[in-house]
Amino acid sequence: MPHDLFIVADDHPLFRDGLVRLLAQARPDASIKEAATLDEALTLARSQLPTGIFLDLMYSSDNQWASIADWRQEFPTSLLLVVSMCEDPLVVERIMSQGASAFIGKSLPPHEVAEALTAALNGERVVRCAPQGRFTAYEPPATADHFSSLTARQFEVLQLITAGLSNKEIAQVLRISPFTVRIHVSALLSALGVSSRAAAAALGARHGLGAQNRGA
Repeated sequence: MPHDLFIVADDHPLFRDGLVRLLAQARPDASIKEAATLDEALTLARSQLPTGIFLDLMYSSDNQWASIADWRQEFPTSLLLVVSMCEDPLVVERIMSQGASAFIGKSLPPHEVAEALTAALNGERVVRCAPQGRFTAYEPPATADHFSSLTARQFEVLQLITAGLSNKEIAQVLRISPFTVRIHVSALLSALGVSSRAAAAALGARHGLGAQNRGA
């Protein structure tokens, strides 16, 4: 009988190594393959259907965000376990709604990561982040009034970011270049007082943006 196959994808070697060690302890008979980028992980997963795939959300080496919905569509029977530093409750909720099997925060102590990992491998839908497995309180950096500081185009881009579209997809929808999209994203992050695309998306979701675009 073939052994279970797991793919651990993370662009931080030390954390990836630690996760591999925890996984090897939980599943000593499993085969474990490592990937430093999303493209590497996808190539491995397509070459042999894995039992489970561990994904971070953001890969700084190639500036890519993992699209959990796309991974779930292509690998419907595999466990998708997201392990990330991004622990905003709204982001976590969206990731789980897109088909993730588990969300485990990187800020957890190693023994809690191990407990969450074991529970997920046993078939539980696990959400564990922040100490003691609780969400940190979400404090939005801006309110709806701050949207008035955005240009009409920046607001359109924010709506599409909130809907989960990539820069390339936004460029296609708005019929502008991906480079122009990046400029708008940078400007709207500054205007909203947030430091990341995920934070902007979470803020947009909090105020009901993006829903109409997701249904399009």
